[in-house]
Amino acid sequence: MNKYGLIGFPLGHSFSEKFFTEKFAREKIDAQYRLYPMETVDKVHELIADADMRGFNVTIPYKQQIMPLLDELDEEAANVGAVNVVKIIRENGTTKLKGYNSDIYGFYESIRPFIKPQHKKALILGTGGASKAVCAMLKKLNIEYVFVSRSPKEGQLSYDQIDSQTMNEYKVVVNTTPLGMSPNLDTCPPLPYELFTPEHLAFDLVYNPETTKFLRLAAEHGAATKNGLEMLHLQAIRAWEIWTK
Repeated sequence: MNKYGLIGFPLGHSFSEKFFTEKFAREKIDAQYRLYPMETVDKVHELIADADMRGFNVTIPYKQQIMPLLDELDEEAANVGAVNVVKIIRENGTTKLKGYNSDIYGFYESIRPFIKPQHKKALILGTGGASKAVCAMLKKLNIEYVFVSRSPKEGQLSYDQIDSQTMNEYKVVVNTTPLGMSPNLDTCPPLPYELFTPEHLAFDLVYNPETTKFLRLAAEHGAATKNGLEMLHLQAIRAWEIWTK
């Protein structure tokens, strides 16, 4: 039986196991998908030692840490600087790991229908691995962006710099941080939510819960909102295509 899975830490929030288990049952695919919580990314070598493993997804906090352990990178993943899909290629007694990024496709297809003429600039909350895919797709949509961080580097904003002028200029706000993810339901990025308007779009990569505090507070001021569930489904479908092509 071919095996697939998800590495990261912690993994209590993930829907991936349910998604793939249902897919395999529905399509009568003889395979299994499991969660592999790892306190350090180096433990991935133990996973690869299982000859039945064919590939795995990568989530927080390893989308960048996994990269030095790979033998090859897909061009798009290399350009973005983050990996969330690894294909295990076993040929002639050798094992090779190739990294891909399906978040790019998932985010693009999920946000594209919500983009309106006023959505010319975006705030990206967070600077981790997921934010890399977001900035790549915003470029494709011709949307300028700036990163917002608790510890901003040059060219980035801190949360306390976001004022009415900033919010009036940046009409798309994308949360790539885990703030608000179950079970930490009462957390959210420290934004001036009263400055959201019906012209804003708030997109949260978090999908559990369905409505995070970030999305709820933005919606209370009229903003359009979208969570990360469709993005999850789209990137998972793309991951399966990568593993089986």
